[in-house]
Formats: sequence, C-alpha cells, structure tokens
Amino acid sequence: MKDKFSLKYLDELKELLNIFPHDRFEEIGKALLSAYEDEKQVFIMGNGGSGSTASHFVCDINKGSCFDLEKKFKVFCLNDNIPTILAYANDLSYDKIFVEQLKNYLNKGDVVIGISGSGNSENVLQAVSYAKKKGAKTIGLSGFSGGKLAKMADIPFVAMINDMQKVEDVHMIVVHMLMQYLCKALQTQKTC
Repeated sequence: MKDKFSLKYLDELKELLNIFPHDRFEEIGKALLSAYEDEKQVFIMGNGGSGSTASHFVCDINKGSCFDLEKKFKVFCLNDNIPTILAYANDLSYDKIFVEQLKNYLNKGDVVIGISGSGNSENVLQAVSYAKKKGAKTIGLSGFSGGKLAKMADIPFVAMINDMQKVEDVHMIVVHMLMQYLCKALQTQKTC
C-alpha cells in the first residue's frame, strides 16, 4: 500500500504543510485587512495555473469575505480581461500584460499580489516592480526557492518544494485560508 501514488503525493504535501510559513500568512492577512479598512484596491495576477488561482482568489475575497457587509473589498484580477491581455501582448509584449494595466489603475497604498510558481514570471515581476515604485504594498506567492519574486515582494510567501502542482496546491490553500481569515475578522457574528 505504501507505494501507491496517491499516498506518496499526499505524504509530500503533508510534509510541506508542516513547514507552512504561518507568520507570512498573518502578514498577508493583515495587509488585506488594512487595504479593506483604508478602501484601497487589491490587484492579483498570475499565468496558467497561477492565473486560475488569481481568479479564484478575487472571487473568494470580493464575494466570500464580505458577502453580507455594506462595505466591500475592491479586488481585481489582471489576468481575467482576455482582450486587454491580447492587445498588450500583440502590440507590446507578453511581458507587459500586467504592468500596463496597473498603469491605468494603481494608486499609492494599493496592494499588488503576484502569483508565480517559479517566482520568475517576467510579466509578474515587471508589475510588482512597478507597484513598488508607485508606493503599493506588494505580496508574492511563489514556490521552489522563491525565485526573483520572493526577493522583490514586500511580503514573500514561498511554498518550499520543487513540484509545481504541490506549489499550486499550497497557494490554493492559502487563498481559502485568507478568505476565512478575512471573513472572521470582518464578520465576527457569522460562521465562515
């Protein structure tokens, strides 16, 4: 039974969760609460599986964390507007698809979250670099050894494993944890 693929996969995921960076998680949660309280915008982006995580993240925060509240989060996913992405990719470069969108909307004090399994996605790095120059708080979700994103972001969160699928598993767990963390912080009377 020990040589079953599913057992090995889940054992490795359990080991990864045993070294979960709880302090980093708390920093991200507090940064998002601060953005909510100060009515700042939050921009999230990623490519491929990380793009799906970014879309899911936006849905969970905008709807799930403040569903019954009058005041809402202002969270946007930069990889969801396909025509805009295609226009920038075609006319400039795929590396510019996120940073050019931020130039339209980003204000000082906003939060920018880049998700990159490798930590080296050039389009994410350019957007995070721009955000830092403009006075935004930056958060990076990456894996492996963290890549350039972990060195650049104000709050780096690294799933320390050389396995893209398990990195993405952990990032999705972080999204769901943040949704409940924020929900509980904002809706103390409700079960999230």
